[in-house]
Amino acid sequence: MEATSVAADFNWKCQHTWRRAAKNTMWCLIGCSIGDFGTILFFQFTGIPWPVTAIMALAVVNGLLTSIALETVILSRQMAPASAFRTACGMSLISMISMEVAMNIVDVLVTGGAVIIWWVVPLMLLAGFLTPLPYNYWRLKALNKACH
Repeated sequence: MEATSVAADFNWKCQHTWRRAAKNTMWCLIGCSIGDFGTILFFQFTGIPWPVTAIMALAVVNGLLTSIALETVILSRQMAPASAFRTACGMSLISMISMEVAMNIVDVLVTGGAVIIWWVVPLMLLAGFLTPLPYNYWRLKALNKACH
């Protein structure tokens, strides 16, 4: 299909695609949150004096790694483990990075640093879910690309 027909056929109104994009985004959010929150909590509990930007950068990397690990486990039910790992690594890094950055920006803006407080977690998760959702919908609808 050529680019002009893809653009002409694309719309933002497909409920099925929104549900699938939301499901895919939720799995990614779970994986990213494990590494992200774990890293921030580690520094919060140990009191190791790292700069906030360094903690957040490490939280993003760890979030990406745990997301890839979770996706690999999920995909291993559908394909060989090596293929599952390659597929998980080939997922949209744009989606995962935007999710991680959104979560960490909310954390810094609300708490003033790399701090996990019970009431900030839902705000971080909401930002992490909503930020990549339109992009994930677009990937599914326009490119028919998903990790699940």
